[in-house]
Order: sequence, then C-alpha cells, then structure tokens
Amino acid sequence: MDQLRQSLLDAPIIEKGDYEYFVHPISDGVPMLKPGLLREIVIKIIRKANLEDVDKIVTPAAMGIHISTAVSLMTDIPLVVIRKREYGLDGEVSLHQQTGYSEGDMFINDVNEGDRVLVLDDVLSTGGTMKAVLDALDHIGADVVDTVAIIKKAGPNELDDSDHHVKTLINVTVEDGEVVIVDEHGDD
Repeated sequence: MDQLRQSLLDAPIIEKGDYEYFVHPISDGVPMLKPGLLREIVIKIIRKANLEDVDKIVTPAAMGIHISTAVSLMTDIPLVVIRKREYGLDGEVSLHQQTGYSEGDMFINDVNEGDRVLVLDDVLSTGGTMKAVLDALDHIGADVVDTVAIIKKAGPNELDDSDHHVKTLINVTVEDGEVVIVDEHGDD
C-alpha cells in the first residue's frame, strides 16, 4: 500500500484565515511520523531526484529537515539547513519568504558559488518559500541540479512563471475540507 497517499487521505484540515491547511506528519510533525512512511518517501526521492554530482542537499527549516536528513544518510550527501535565525557567519545570505499563512526572513550558510545542490522541501503550496530559496541560490551562484517537494498542493504558485521546475511525489488539492489526490505520481 502507498503510505503517503493514505496518510494524505487521512489528514485533518484546519483553516488559517482563507487558507485550507492539511495537517500531516511530513509537513507538521503531527500526527506521529511512522518510520515506514519516512522510508517510503526517502526511497521515492532517491529514485526521482537527479543526484549525479550533487555536492549538497539544501532544505528550508523546519519541516524539510527530517526528510533531508534521511536522504543525506542514505546518499552520503552533506546537508545544509536554511535557518530562520541569523547567525552572522561569513558568507551568510538572507532571503525573505512568504507563504499562504506566514512570512519571514531565512538565512543560508555553507552554500557557495559553483556548489551543485539538490533542494528538498516538504510541501509546495504557494511556492513562496521555494521561489525565495531558488532565487537566493541563483544569487549565490549555486548550480541547482534538481528540486523536489514531497507534496504539491494544486493551484497557482509563484513558480508557475519561472524557469525553475519542482519535481513532486504526489499532488493534492483540498476540497470541501478533505484532501483529494490529483496525481498519485507527482510531477517529473
């Protein structure tokens, strides 16, 4: 059985203003994340992502960390976490991200010009965070080899008119307070 698919169908929906938000172990850490689901997702990422000559996995905090850590452990590719806290280290780059329900500054350390990176995130919804991350990596001069989000929430997002393509494992929408699977195999 496809655990990712079933976990999304079982996900509760909450409203944050006009935004219908599904609560899921991958995107929220609740309900409990079972090892089998995490393992299934990591295997799917490794099969879908272009990992050839990738120097670093880059993920925004916080909910990309557990996925990216597991992928790093399985591939031996080092992990860089984009943090919501400024550290003031040499070479730190700031970016501003805005989603359907929040906004704020994030900070990239340890990514340099010419680094070949895989960008991983949990959910692509409005595209605000992913666009900000990809724009910052372009500014740094990193080579984004591939970009993967586990779940894509259907609808317009900020990457629709950009040169960046994000692969996904599964695409969903929320209708009448329920998650509906739009594409069980995501985007390639």
